[in-house]
Amino acid sequence: MEQNILCEVNNCRYWDSGNKCTASEIYVVSHKGKQALDSEDTDCKTFIPEV
Repeated sequence: MEQNILCEVNNCRYWDSGNKCTASEIYVVSHKGKQALDSEDTDCKTFIPEV
């Protein structure tokens, strides 16, 4: 299944031109327990800085 995952963090190892995420898996967590009320309550744990 083709995935179209967009990301604007261009210093991430998985970022590609066109704001495409090339990671094979995405791990997102809530920093307010098990439920988030909006996107600002979440963090992408897949992020790895480009070296």
